[in-house]
Amino acid sequence: MRPVWVLLAFLGCGNGGTARPGPVTPTPDTPHGELAGEDLFVPTYGKAELGKALIAERGAEATGERIVAELEAKAVDGPGNDRWRIARMDLEVRRRFIKSLEACESSGHACPPRLDDPTWSYDPDPEVVVAPKVDSELRFDLASWQKLSAELFGRACACRTIACVDSMTVVIDQLEIRPMAEVQGDETASLSVMRARECLFRLRGKTATPGGPAPSIEE
Repeated sequence: MRPVWVLLAFLGCGNGGTARPGPVTPTPDTPHGELAGEDLFVPTYGKAELGKALIAERGAEATGERIVAELEAKAVDGPGNDRWRIARMDLEVRRRFIKSLEACESSGHACPPRLDDPTWSYDPDPEVVVAPKVDSELRFDLASWQKLSAELFGRACACRTIACVDSMTVVIDQLEIRPMAEVQGDETASLSVMRARECLFRLRGKTATPGGPAPSIEE
């Protein structure tokens, strides 16, 4: 039986997730810009599911490499070259996602909350701002904000394309300021948002995938 080191009160998944309460474990001081307590996050999936996800993602990576090579071979100035640049950025995002799965498998670090690739589409620069299509209700009271922030954490860490990374960044910026004043500082929601942003930074290549010893995920 594994120890429960989960700090989140709600773990956001595409189907809404279920609460997994656990004791709060003290964490060491963390330098500015690093995510406090990330090492303590333990996912709900086991090594078998993680192994299957890695196989699938490496297959997708090989497909992405072939697409980039094909576009590069015939790239010229214009739309074709834009397609190559986007394909190359998508490939880099997926490779960083794979690195997070490898870190999770080897040391328990950087584990995403979910292994699926949830449907996501949002224009980060629309003429008229619209509400993102999420599973959680956009009520912004305490319970709904905790559930929504956990969903944002799950969706952000599951990004495999640069479009997902860009649009999730915009959505988090938009939604983070909307909760009622009395719940804006809620620690559970704030931790979910911090972790979501850390995943987006890592998928952009702005922070390295962490390593070192950490709790093992369930066999």
